[in-house]
Parts: sequence; structure tokens; C-alpha cells
Amino acid sequence: MHVFVFICFILWIYMLTVFHRGKLYFFRFLWGSIGLFLFLMIIVQPVATPVLQSLVSSMAGIIGKITGMYSSYYEYGILFIQHGNSAISLYIDYECSGIIEMMVFVAMVAFFQVYEPGQRVVVGILGCLGIFFANIVRIFTICAIIYFFGNNSYYFAHTIAGRIVFYVMSVGLYYFTFTKAQVVKQKVGGFSYAEHLTDTGS
Repeated sequence: MHVFVFICFILWIYMLTVFHRGKLYFFRFLWGSIGLFLFLMIIVQPVATPVLQSLVSSMAGIIGKITGMYSSYYEYGILFIQHGNSAISLYIDYECSGIIEMMVFVAMVAFFQVYEPGQRVVVGILGCLGIFFANIVRIFTICAIIYFFGNNSYYFAHTIAGRIVFYVMSVGLYYFTFTKAQVVKQKVGGFSYAEHLTDTGS
């Protein structure tokens, strides 16, 4: 398995150089992002997931303790919610840790040519922090709905409400990271968009 991954990594690097020499920047971004995501999921994900599970449950547990809505057993990645005489336990598993979303974001930023290499590192770190806190808000939303409306609301809280909250925040992050950055740095009539606005306002 390790040999196969290494061979794939060499092939991935080689194709990146081919796309770079051919100035095929879109294909370089596509090939690079997908490849890096897969390698991160193979190499980094198994190590990072348990750490993220503990951090997410700990941070969510702090909010739960402050609000009194639920308690956290971060050693096991479990949140315990009690509503009246009924109770439910939520396990922060692989999908709830946010690792997939972080790996996707990092892979895309790494090959997004609008940013300089140093900027990509900073944006990648800040983006992962943003995804982490968006995930905390999502989990708190799920727990709050269950706390107020009982165990029967679990499906709505987890499948619908929680995802809507998380994806709305993620769309905002992607807009500021990719769309707005692209617009601001593109050339318009020989001037960058930011410079054009400055000249107009003066």
C-alpha cells in the first residue's frame, strides 16, 4: 500500500510539472487540489481525526456547560443532552469532526494562484479555524434544538438545521477566500480592482 501511494505521489508531481510547463493552470489547479486532498485523507486524516474529535467535543462542551443545556465527555467524544425525563448521547465521529471540510479547503487554497505561497499558509490556517468554529456552531445548534424540543427532533436538528447552519457559514468562508479575492486581484483596464476603486474615490 505504501509503495502504491508513493508511486501515485510521484505521478501526481510529474503531471503537475506537465500542466505548469504547458501553462494549463486550470488543469493544474484541478489535478493538484484533488490529488492533495486524497493524499491528506490517506496520510493526515487518520492522525488528525481523533485530535479534532476531542477538540470539537471539548469546545462544544464548554458552551454546553455555560448554557446548562448539555454536558461533554471529551475523552470519548460524547455529548450528553437531557430533555425532561429523556436523554440522548451524541457521538462526535469522523464526519462530525470537520476533517473532510478542512482537507478540501486546504487542498484548494494550496493551488489557488491568487495568493502568494506565504498567504496560502495563513489563509489555510485561518480557514481551518473558521471551519472548526462553524462546526462548533453546528453542533451547538443540534444540541439546543434537542434540548428544547426533545429526542424526536434529532433528525431535523442533525440532518437539516445543523447542516444549513454549517453550509451557510461555509459558503461565506468560500466567498471571501476565493470569489472576493479573485475579483479584488483581477486586472480591470490595466488596474487592479482595488486600485480602480481607490482612484475613483479620490
